[in-house]
Amino acid sequence: MKVLITGGAGFIGCNAAKYFYDKGYQVIIFDNLSRKGADINLNWLRKQVKLEFVKGDIRNFDELKEVFKIHRDIDVVLHLAAQVAVTTSVSNPREDFEINALGTFNVCEAIRQLKPDAILIYASTNKVYGAMEDARVIEHNGRYEYADLTEGVSEDYPLDFHSPYGCSKGAADQYVLDYSRIYGLKTVSFRQSCIYGYHQFGIEDQGWVAWFTICAVLGKKITIYGDGKQVRDVLFIDDLLNCYLKAVENINKISGQSYNIGGGPKNALSLLELISLLKEFSGRNIYYTFDNWRPGDQKVFICNIRKAEKDLGWTPRISVKDGVKKLYDWVLQNRIFFT
Repeated sequence: MKVLITGGAGFIGCNAAKYFYDKGYQVIIFDNLSRKGADINLNWLRKQVKLEFVKGDIRNFDELKEVFKIHRDIDVVLHLAAQVAVTTSVSNPREDFEINALGTFNVCEAIRQLKPDAILIYASTNKVYGAMEDARVIEHNGRYEYADLTEGVSEDYPLDFHSPYGCSKGAADQYVLDYSRIYGLKTVSFRQSCIYGYHQFGIEDQGWVAWFTICAVLGKKITIYGDGKQVRDVLFIDDLLNCYLKAVENINKISGQSYNIGGGPKNALSLLELISLLKEFSGRNIYYTFDNWRPGDQKVFICNIRKAEKDLGWTPRISVKDGVKKLYDWVLQNRIFFT
């Protein structure tokens, strides 16, 4: 089996490359190395696995097609390349559109034209559900919770693309699903929620679990936008990779469908609760201040993961505390890359 990973030098991508290589796959990475830490991740990967690296940009259709022309035996395309920050999409919506919407369209077209029997797994986002202003939220035990959605947000919840990022990723999400319906491609869209883990070079605008952890290790002050009681379900990288593999193994059953993939209600965490964990791990105070809420920031987002559990036989295995400790230890051991 051969897997092509777009964005393969990114956080999820480099972990996926190692994971699939260890499962016996041949691995091709397609990445423009624009993301912070991508060159570090690629250097690490080259020491771990035998792979082919192609420097390219998903916005360039000819570059993508060339990979498929050379590798006619690609079995799986793991499409992870993306612009990932809402704030960046607001400041540069055209670039956001071209990377996320046009780039994903290019991936779909390359598969349709040159390798229509390949499996496409797309890393979508929970942002396709928008601000969810109709979902009632209450405060309980120092954190926000859904008043009614006790199992979290299901795939049946109305789509509401909010922000340029939500629009570009949402458009891509729908293209991926429709290319299964119209052209018969084997595609699946994973609407991912707060993935964290090794090799994540989080920044303030994206990757909050990693960013808080990096700040804790380096002794940097953290800015909390809002009151810190906002909650997300978080999923450790190893659990996500296991889900990707199960998608490949069950593609005939799940093709053309979307799945909410996150930690679910059992792995929900508030910002202040993460700070408490980091304080426990570091043995010292974590310095933080508060600032205004950021536009469109939901007080709560938690995935209902029952559909994935039912169709894929998948469930998260790594607890929040264990996962954050793994990330904390990795950042501590690799702090040279963050200074």
